[in-house]
Amino acid sequence: MSETKKKLTLRSAQWFGTQDKNGFMYRSWMKNQGIPDHEFEGKPIIGICNTWSELTPCNAHFRKLAEHVKRGILEAGGFPVEFPVFSNGESNLRPTAMLTRNLASMDVEESIRGNPMDAVVLLVGCDKTTPALLMGAASCDIPTIVVSGGPMLNGKLDGKDIGSGTAVWQLHEAVKAGSITMHQFMAAESGMSRSAGTCNTMGTASTMACMAEALGTTLPHNAAIPAVDSRRYVLAHMSGIRIVEMVREDLRLSKILTREAFENAIRVNAAIGGSTNAVIHLKAIAGRIGVPLELEDWTTVGRGTPTIVDLMPSGRFLMEEFYYAGGLPGVVRRLGEGGLVPHKDALTVNGKSFWENCQDAPVYNDEVIRQLDNPLLADGGICILRGNLAPRGAVLKPSAATPALMQHRGKAVVFEDFEHYKQRILDPDLDVDADSVLVMKNCGPKGYPGMAEVGNMGLPPKLLAQGVKDMVRISDARMSGTAYGTVVLHVAPEAMAGGPLGIVQDGDMITLDCRNGKLDLDVTDEEMQQRLASRAEKQQPSHKTGYQQLYIDHVLQADQGCDFDFLVGSRGAEVPKHSH
Repeated sequence: MSETKKKLTLRSAQWFGTQDKNGFMYRSWMKNQGIPDHEFEGKPIIGICNTWSELTPCNAHFRKLAEHVKRGILEAGGFPVEFPVFSNGESNLRPTAMLTRNLASMDVEESIRGNPMDAVVLLVGCDKTTPALLMGAASCDIPTIVVSGGPMLNGKLDGKDIGSGTAVWQLHEAVKAGSITMHQFMAAESGMSRSAGTCNTMGTASTMACMAEALGTTLPHNAAIPAVDSRRYVLAHMSGIRIVEMVREDLRLSKILTREAFENAIRVNAAIGGSTNAVIHLKAIAGRIGVPLELEDWTTVGRGTPTIVDLMPSGRFLMEEFYYAGGLPGVVRRLGEGGLVPHKDALTVNGKSFWENCQDAPVYNDEVIRQLDNPLLADGGICILRGNLAPRGAVLKPSAATPALMQHRGKAVVFEDFEHYKQRILDPDLDVDADSVLVMKNCGPKGYPGMAEVGNMGLPPKLLAQGVKDMVRISDARMSGTAYGTVVLHVAPEAMAGGPLGIVQDGDMITLDCRNGKLDLDVTDEEMQQRLASRAEKQQPSHKTGYQQLYIDHVLQADQGCDFDFLVGSRGAEVPKHSH
């Protein structure tokens, strides 16, 4: 071990390892925290990138989580330095945390590159914190390990389990339908979120925690351990130990985030019934590390994969049961034994292969993690749609959809934006029936801006009162991973960028064909070109200020991951020149 230490060239030595003016100043300033000399003598400096914030309730317990990471780092002979970055929480942040995902990634990237650290531990939880931190770290490519905050405990209402997020959509529709009272609706509020942690459904937070584990960037079981389970803190401690070892092995993120890792993650997303948001986030992470990933990969790799995790919103159970049933390693073992793990030898952060970590994983409950021959859905892969309404693609989540609606033709009921939808959907005279297709425009990356989670439009109250449970809905928006329904999302190009979605009119016929991956507006090519030309003349530029204008000017479309055009690619961790 001593020989390894002698040969190791630490990045932090460029700050602390010289006997000159700069070394003097860097060490001296750090010493005002009570740090003794020997901490600067060749120890790996480990950054702990913390998204703790009381405004991000999913991540509000991260101070304690960070302390357990520090214990592991110190035990392994490293020196921990904790630093904050922008915490983009979906629950409170307006207009949407997606707007600031790229901002957070820039914060992470520049914090890592500009500071004396040899490796980084990413503390993530709420939806966008996981991709944002991975994107920023990928742009620097130093040894990196992810520690998620974990899901909250099961929600409770009337003695039954309810899922965070999913229960909101269900109960709100029930209020509008008149099947429950407003008092009953409000009674669910305190029981839905009763512990620290992220949504306990297979929403975007849990999906991205599973994606981080499937990509190999976490220790096994990171995705599912409940936030308040003591084993979450054990995992944090062990991650602290492991990151120091990763420095000595020079196990950088680019050795983990390979094309093979992304293909494994796509397959896992289908098996867990994961959020459609994973499509955008994985593309953005892949773009930062330089791995080619396209929408078609979700078809070629993911389609045909059974959904075997029976969790809300697609199924019955919640993340507590998922962990007790065996967690993600149990899912991977089931997939692997059925020949459904594309790359068993993909490297993970603990130095073992993806399959080594899962091949002996037990499954304790066949209802929660089902057998391959008894799936929740035979084909749970994200459905990629193309056609004259979505030339660059759109997505649909089969495990959350109504099978009978996945091949459908109906007349469009059009909303020009989200405000127009909110005004019009309540109109008792709205010309709409169960076969209609609800279409919402101008809610994409540039249009909202930030591509808010409004794509799962609530149904017209007059149809809910008739017992209608689902309708085809189409937009350039996203939807929460906790939501459900036959919802077509991420239509690209978006309406605000001149996409065909912007020229749909009330009464137009739309054909959705998930089996063949088609989404078409039933008008002639000539009519479509005339409408597009007319709309282009009327299109007005947005007038925003500050970061929102930067976002509108530089954000890529959904099929490209909604990253900024100038952020794609890994820039490495070369130390900026001294300023002293």
